[in-house]
Amino acid sequence: MSSISHIERLRAKLLGKTGTGDAATAGGDAPAPRAAAAKVAVGPEHYDFARFPELREYTNTRWYYDKQGYEWNMFREHVGLVSAEVEVAGRKMINFSSYNYLNLSGDPRVQAAAKQAIDSYGTSTGSGRIIMGEIPVFGEFERELAEMLGVEDAVLGVSGYGTNVAAIGYIARKQDLVLYDELVHNSMLVGAKLSGARRFAFAHNDCDALERLLAEHRGSYERVLILTEGVFSMDGDIPDIPRLIDIKKRYHALLMVDEAHSMGVIGPRGRGVVDHFGLDPADIDIHYASMSKAFATVGGYIAGRRELITMLKHYAPGLGLYIASPMPANAAAGLAALRIMRDEPERARRVIDSSNYFREQARAAGLDTGFSEGSAVIPVMLPDGEKALWMAARMFDNNVFTFPMIFPVVPRDAARLRFFINSAHTREHIDRTIRLLVELKAAAPASRGLF
Repeated sequence: MSSISHIERLRAKLLGKTGTGDAATAGGDAPAPRAAAAKVAVGPEHYDFARFPELREYTNTRWYYDKQGYEWNMFREHVGLVSAEVEVAGRKMINFSSYNYLNLSGDPRVQAAAKQAIDSYGTSTGSGRIIMGEIPVFGEFERELAEMLGVEDAVLGVSGYGTNVAAIGYIARKQDLVLYDELVHNSMLVGAKLSGARRFAFAHNDCDALERLLAEHRGSYERVLILTEGVFSMDGDIPDIPRLIDIKKRYHALLMVDEAHSMGVIGPRGRGVVDHFGLDPADIDIHYASMSKAFATVGGYIAGRRELITMLKHYAPGLGLYIASPMPANAAAGLAALRIMRDEPERARRVIDSSNYFREQARAAGLDTGFSEGSAVIPVMLPDGEKALWMAARMFDNNVFTFPMIFPVVPRDAARLRFFINSAHTREHIDRTIRLLVELKAAAPASRGLF
């Protein structure tokens, strides 16, 4: 009796993988026997979490904060709704650390939709969607999203990160190639790694470098998947999507765009890169976004051709298989936010107007906002992590909440404070923040090369 399940056999055939006999061959030819591993002198650092080097990174950072007299800035609790202002530690603060771009997480219509979903379906469907976890709100969201994006179909996932990992991990296989912008989100990197495909990064927004990789490697692989973002989450820049589309067509590749920070924000109607560039939605093969930003909830989606969505819904582990359905309240909140996004495009225009004002004022004051252009993500670049930590702590002391981005999240020489702009930010918020940044940058102590 074969030990491989019927669904795994079908999946193996669908993916073009050899072997239908048993679990050992379901993913392709059996791997060659591994060479004997070199002997390791096993010590406590291999089985005692307290000795793991990863923990040392944390303890060193905590030591530095304590030594400098900084309040620990991670996992800070806030009270009440998150908007352009937020209450932290009993103080009202200007908030630039939340990506609630359209200010919908506290919108009464979104809240009411979430509450109604709980009243109707409870807190959980108690099953995966493919079994007994399907409820009307999931299909409503997918249909209305697909219509708004101008594509054939969509699938809603439980988490943004997990949806990205699951989709890429399913679509790409060991006989395939994944080419990704060096600054794509970690979820894309993890999905590509788990897929088993060959992987190459190309320099940030360097379409020539991408094309050189394709010219060299396209003929050696079956599927080729190109990964980029609609707005890059650390730098706030927008890639040349039209050129990427031209390249992927000429090399018969697939293009996937992560619109976590662009959907709901850029474009005349706030509908992402297709709206921004005036594109044919079908020219992007895989549309993805997390729903924790403009959609003001939790989850993720993939949208595109009907055939793609059918495969993902029925066969992709972590998206259609082996996972519970999304929470009813989250899906209902996302649907309500989608309808507001569609019916009130002026929210997106306010976000971009305020973002442009922040960039203009910052640059006029001599602050470096890096590559940011046309988006609601604005870095203020600093020479090193020590200055970023010091300035973030002093900003907090002055009731402005922003978060420092330092190594290893960004390169050592590319530390920054990152600012997310939402539709509720006022010019007064921005003007006060720019003045404070200028004052603090001038007063920042010399760095000692610790970060």
